[in-house]
Amino acid sequence: MLDTTSLIAIALALSMDAFAVAVMASVTLESITPRHLFRLAFHFGLFQAIMPAIGWAAGRSFEASIRAWDHWVAFGILLGIGARAIWNAARAGERERPPSDPTRGLTLVGLSVATSIDALAVGFTFSLLGVSILLPVVVIGLVAAAMTLAGMLLGRRLGSLFGKSAEIAGGAILIGIGIKILVEHLCAG
Repeated sequence: MLDTTSLIAIALALSMDAFAVAVMASVTLESITPRHLFRLAFHFGLFQAIMPAIGWAAGRSFEASIRAWDHWVAFGILLGIGARAIWNAARAGERERPPSDPTRGLTLVGLSVATSIDALAVGFTFSLLGVSILLPVVVIGLVAAAMTLAGMLLGRRLGSLFGKSAEIAGGAILIGIGIKILVEHLCAG
């Protein structure tokens, strides 16, 4: 059985990528509105909750296929979005239109998937352990939303202190997270 302390530790571990990405997302925005905070926290929390449910439902029959590609998907998404953030920051003087909003559109969906894809394996593990999925889904989603809010608020402060350097660092962090995910999965297999 899964005790409360273990569940919270799992939820915190799963939300670390969401926290780091939220920091990066907030430094790319000129100002952060309650709408930005809500959109990112809601989507990250929702995807962090949905992915374990999908993994749990998939069960044993899909374990090999999930493990075969999840790290590549997360790496590709984070590499692309991180590179785009660095590129946009480097071209800040050339920009005629405002920077893209990472809390909207395909960027939001891509970030939501990339930060929550590892939760598929957690959900699968829960199914093997016979853990009921309802409570973990709620806890993981709420913790991810809270960590996303904290990351955005911290990122806003960092962005105002360091300007475009923070945006470049945020892009580099996304690429680093992608590389970390890829290396961990390749070394584990």
